[in-house]
Amino acid sequence: MKVMKFGGTSVGSPERMKGVCQLITKSGKPTFVVLSAMSGTTNSLVEISNYFYKKNPDGAHDIINQLERKYMQHVEELYTDQNIKAEITELLKERFQYLRSFSKDTFTSFEERAVVAQGEILSTNMVTAYLKQQGIKAFLIPALDFMRTDKNQEPDMMHIKLHINDILRREEGYQIYITQGFICRNAYGEIDNLQRGGSDYTASIIGAAIQAEEIQIWTDIDGMHNNDPRVVEKTEPVHQLNFEEAAELAYFGAKILHPTCVQPAKNAGIPVALKNTMDPDAEGTIINNDLQRGKIKAVAAKDNITAIKIKSSRMLLATGFLRKVFDTFEEFNTPIDMVCTSEVGVSMSIDNPKNLDAIVDKLKKYGTVTVDRDMCIICVVGDLDWENLGFETLATEAMKNIPVRMISYGGSNYNISYLIRSADKKQALQNLSNVLF
Repeated sequence: MKVMKFGGTSVGSPERMKGVCQLITKSGKPTFVVLSAMSGTTNSLVEISNYFYKKNPDGAHDIINQLERKYMQHVEELYTDQNIKAEITELLKERFQYLRSFSKDTFTSFEERAVVAQGEILSTNMVTAYLKQQGIKAFLIPALDFMRTDKNQEPDMMHIKLHINDILRREEGYQIYITQGFICRNAYGEIDNLQRGGSDYTASIIGAAIQAEEIQIWTDIDGMHNNDPRVVEKTEPVHQLNFEEAAELAYFGAKILHPTCVQPAKNAGIPVALKNTMDPDAEGTIINNDLQRGKIKAVAAKDNITAIKIKSSRMLLATGFLRKVFDTFEEFNTPIDMVCTSEVGVSMSIDNPKNLDAIVDKLKKYGTVTVDRDMCIICVVGDLDWENLGFETLATEAMKNIPVRMISYGGSNYNISYLIRSADKKQALQNLSNVLF
């Protein structure tokens, strides 16, 4: 069985929904489908929540009414079978009435998560109903029945595997199984979400749990490109990536994929295919355990980076200095992207400046601190093992006219990273494309 995931733009209109239904039924084989909310819906639900937080139910009801009218119009365009049309209309009315009910109670983050979950619930019910209208044996499995996180907010893989396979055994014989991406229950049984990676993460978790033959992530671009097509001209799809290469690219800016979402698939040895809903026949990108030796695959850029440098000739060589520095970032729950050290200093980059002032204030106990804002990490990914002579030189040659604040090489066999000013990003990416590809 394959797992196919479709994002919000792929189910963003009645026509797109019909196109998705054609794709998922094309093979005629049993398929597990993960759907996001229709594009724009989650933003509306977040706005509704904000009104409820501010104790403004009238503002919330205005957005609910707008959203309901939009969905009811979709019903008119999707369904011709009067019985199915009546069923889905009644379900939508119930869901929107459920949203209105939150004006009567205290509104907290628990209620917000329940509100935001409704987008995926709406889209999956609508697609399931349309498939049934087309005579397809389709079964909707609510994600809240099997998808759960543990007390560390990580997927509870044992629980998920046990429950989803039990459901599939009980409900065998269907051609299409559909569930919601993103949403789950937490360790306490409350409605929650997977946070990182959203629906992509759901698809990867399900693929690993049911030992799928392949996990397909369908978006509006034909795979992962060798550079950012929004910035650089004449980029091309990368047809194959190793799991490690894909994770590096995703972490350092390739928006098509979240860095955590391939981990369950990698652990289970299941290939992940990135496909284009707008061009289903395009080859796309396959991510698996294979590694193409001696090849640089792609370049990515991560924006909104801040660099922090601590200079201390007095303390750098003292036992425990680096531990104190890293403990500071852990205390303020701030991950570090890059690290470079010398005899008298250590430089780090972060992408979340929320606690920057507090971090800098504490680091001043250990040395002189300087901060560079508005920076960008450029990441070159491929087979960058240190024994591949000249690969790092080739990448650095492309950067010869770009001021580089930091370089990170050797921490991974798949990545060399450069910290530069955001203003130099476009030129750096274009230079790398010209030299490497």
